[in-house]
Amino acid sequence: MINIAQPALGGEEIAAANEVFRSGMLAQGKITEEFEKNFAKYCGVSYATGLNSGTAALHMGLLALGIGKGDGVIVPSFTFIATATSVSMCGAKPVIVDVLEESYTINPDEVLENLSDKTKAVIGVHLFGQPFDVKSLDDICKDKGIFLIEDAAQSHGAIYDSKKVGGLGDLGCFSFYPTKNMTTIEGGMVTTNDKEADSKLKRLINHGQSAKYLHTELGYNMRMSNVSAAIGNVQLSKLDGMNKKRAKNAEILCKEINVPGLKKPFCRDNSKHVWHQYVLEIAKNFPLTRDEFRDYLFDKGIGTAVHYPIPVHKQPLYENSGYKCPVSEELSSSVLSLPVHPGVSEEECRFIAKVINQVA
Repeated sequence: MINIAQPALGGEEIAAANEVFRSGMLAQGKITEEFEKNFAKYCGVSYATGLNSGTAALHMGLLALGIGKGDGVIVPSFTFIATATSVSMCGAKPVIVDVLEESYTINPDEVLENLSDKTKAVIGVHLFGQPFDVKSLDDICKDKGIFLIEDAAQSHGAIYDSKKVGGLGDLGCFSFYPTKNMTTIEGGMVTTNDKEADSKLKRLINHGQSAKYLHTELGYNMRMSNVSAAIGNVQLSKLDGMNKKRAKNAEILCKEINVPGLKKPFCRDNSKHVWHQYVLEIAKNFPLTRDEFRDYLFDKGIGTAVHYPIPVHKQPLYENSGYKCPVSEELSSSVLSLPVHPGVSEEECRFIAKVINQVA
C-alpha cells in the first residue's frame, strides 16, 4: 500500500532524542531554545516560541495579541477545525468566510464584506502547502488596523513573493504533527517580529510566569519539550530536501495524470508550493463518484484522504451561525488527496498516475 502520509524519521532523529534522554533534561530547556532560534532564522523572523501543538500555537498566539471576549476573528471555512476553535477558545467569535475557487485559500473579497467594528484579526491559511493571497489580506488588515495571522500548519518552507511564510503577518503559527512537512511528533511554533507579543506568549505557555514562581497573569502549560525540539532540529535541517522531494512527486503527478473530469492543483506564480497535500478536484463529468474513485485506488494499493469532508461553517459546533460558503461546500464534496510525501518514490508516482489514467 502506498500510504497517504508517512513521517520521514530515521536514525538521526533517534540519536538526537536519545541524547536528550541521556542528559536527563527532558522538559523545556536549552535544546528547545536552540530549536526556536534555528526556526526563527529559517523563517526570517526575530522570535519563535515552541509549543506542544499547532492548535496551542494558534490559541496562545491569539491570546498574546490580546484577542478575547467580544472580538471577531475572520477565518476561512475550508480548513482544519482548529483554525476556528482556537478563536472560540479565546472567548472570541470566529467569523467564517468562503475561499477562492482556484487556490482554495481565503477570499479577500469575503473578508472585506465581513469586516465589522468588532473585527480584531484575520487568520489566513496557507492551505495544503500553498500560501494564501498575503498582499491582499495584508493591505486590508493594515488599512483597518487589525492583525494578520498566518496559519502555516501545512506550509513549512513555503514562499510568498520571495519571503518564507511565518514572517509575512503579525504572527505565524506552525504545527509539527507527524503528517506535516516536518515533525517533532507533536508540537507547534509561533513566529513573529513583535517582541512584546513574543514575551507575552512565553509567559502564557509557562503558567503566566514572569520569573520562576512569580505568576503575573493567567497562564497555561503548553511548552515544547527538549525531546521534541531535538527531533525538530534534525527535521529542520532536512526540510528543504524533503520539500524538494514533495515538489518532484507533485511535478510527476501533474505531468502524467491526464483524465477528463479531474482538476489538478493550482500554483500561484509568485509563490513556492511545498505540497503538504496533492489535491485533485473531481468534476461531475468524471466517470466515478469520489467514494467509488477512492475504492478503486484502494483496491490498486493507493491510499487517499479527503481534506476536508465537512467545511467549518457546516460543523455542528458552528452550523447555526448562519454563514454561507458555497465554494467551501462544493470543495468538501469533490476533493481527494493523493500520496505526495517524501516516502513516495518517483516510480510509485508514475504508477499512481497510470492507475488514474486507466479510469478513462
